Formats: sequence, C-alpha cells, structure tokens
Amino acid sequence: MDDRLLLLYRIPTFCLLSEGTHVSLNDSSSFYAIVRYNSRTYRPGGVVLVVKGKQQAESAVKQFQEALSSSEYQEGWRYFFEKTSLKAGTDPAEATNLRQAELESRETKAPPEEKNSADD
Repeated sequence: MDDRLLLLYRIPTFCLLSEGTHVSLNDSSSFYAIVRYNSRTYRPGGVVLVVKGKQQAESAVKQFQEALSSSEYQEGWRYFFEKTSLKAGTDPAEATNLRQAELESRETKAPPEEKNSADD
C-alpha cells in the first residue's frame, strides 16, 4: 500500500479518518470541512473545502493528498476531514475563520485542567 495512503490513518484521533468514529458509513447528508495541517509542526493550513457527504469528503482528501508536491509531503503537509455545520461551497477563508472561532469558543468553555501536584 502507498505510504501516503497509510498516513491518512495516522492522523490524530480528532479527525474522522481515525478509528472509533461515530459517523455512519453512508453519512451523505452531513457536511465536512477538509482541513490542511502540518503533521510535523501541527501548524494549521486552514479549511480548503467544505463538501456534503462522507464519501465526497474521503474522495476530496484523497485528491488533495495525491496533489501534494514531494516537497510539501516531506515538509509534513497533510489533510483530514471533520464534520461541520458549515454548508458545502462555503468560501475557504470564511470557513477557516468560522472554524477557528468555534475552536476558540470550545476552548474557553472547557473546564480548566487540574494542576498535577508533581508540577509544583
């Protein structure tokens, strides 16, 4: 199997390509954001596309992965998809901004981490 395809399954657990997903196999009515990120630095590249349907999301990720130049691939750039409330065709820059705002909102609502007594 192509190493690039294997990497799709090594993406962090927050994405829908990982094991244990709660999405049905034929989830054709949901929307998905295709997100570019750097697997070496975790630097985000933003939303590149919003599509409807899991199969379209899987196909888009595959196409983006295959279109990576060898230098981009070596630098660590990869793609994953995640379920979103955004609609298909949303402008990528707008989708990136909305996704970032949602992530920041979730972070502010998250309970504070407990201090480990060993850290004192």
